[in-house]
Amino acid sequence: MAQGSAAPAFIRAALVASIWSPLAAVSGPDDQDIPYTVAEGAASIDPTGDVIAGSADRFSRMTVPVTIEGKGPFRFMIDTGSQATAISRRLSEQLGLPSLGHATVVGMASRKRVQLVRLDGLELASRMFDNLHAPLLEAEHMGADGIIGLDSLQGLRVMIDFRADSISVDDARALGGNRGYEIVVRARKRLGRLIIADAQIDGVRTALVIDTGSQGSIGNLALQRKLRAAKGVEVTSTDVTGSEIVGRLDVPRTLQIGRTSGRNLMLKGLAISYADAPAFAALSLNDTPAMVLGVEDLRLFDRVAIDFAKRTVLFDLPKDARTGFADVSARVSRRL
Repeated sequence: MAQGSAAPAFIRAALVASIWSPLAAVSGPDDQDIPYTVAEGAASIDPTGDVIAGSADRFSRMTVPVTIEGKGPFRFMIDTGSQATAISRRLSEQLGLPSLGHATVVGMASRKRVQLVRLDGLELASRMFDNLHAPLLEAEHMGADGIIGLDSLQGLRVMIDFRADSISVDDARALGGNRGYEIVVRARKRLGRLIIADAQIDGVRTALVIDTGSQGSIGNLALQRKLRAAKGVEVTSTDVTGSEIVGRLDVPRTLQIGRTSGRNLMLKGLAISYADAPAFAALSLNDTPAMVLGVEDLRLFDRVAIDFAKRTVLFDLPKDARTGFADVSARVSRRL
């Protein structure tokens, strides 16, 4: 085993789970906030194997079973936007995890100090992780027993198969390599997460974060200003501390991904909520047009893979969109 160490109504339902939460690694006056995201919702698991069936609820996320020092399985959500692996207060108390002090959680709407614990013996995908510094979060805000963050995903590939409602975590070869993916886009790393620089929204170059822990898509105010986006209906989302933030909904004409890579993908009718979220600043993206692409909009694809080892994001288009163009406006109007 490898060792590792450390709204209208639709939007409210979808974005209530869209939470950005940077975390300081250790307590003390010299702490530095490290951005990561968590979300809430419900999902069902099968305790056998590493390919886990997701919930039929379209607003919930898919989780994987993990064991901690041989106990479990427990239900943890895979979150490609989360800097750190987190655990619920309830489960931490049940396991008697030792305290490491406190950390600052920067949520979508707030900053809050939370307790930090040491997590050893976390087993996922036949790998064992020790000495993880995990923040304590409330289970009702996560919708799971915990979160698998980027500190446990480096060197691995996360593959979501929306046709089968399943999620897999393993190395790229074990998950079939690049076979069957029409579009492969390179990304750059920032604080462990992959950010796609080759993306444009209505011609505006935009830093794009693929976030499996966020339900809806969220843009920062720099993107809103650059697009001169209309200040549409109010959208309320709740962060990991239970605090709320209000954004404004708008629907740009197109989102284009991979324009310079030879084969590009274009989405039309994507609903974006714009909000002044502290997490964009924590990622040094406050003054740069940026957006989080959440799971609900990723469902447009048959499969999406986030490969941390090769710094690529892979998209498998549905048969009716093999031209690289997809119109999601009908789905948006149904939600509204």
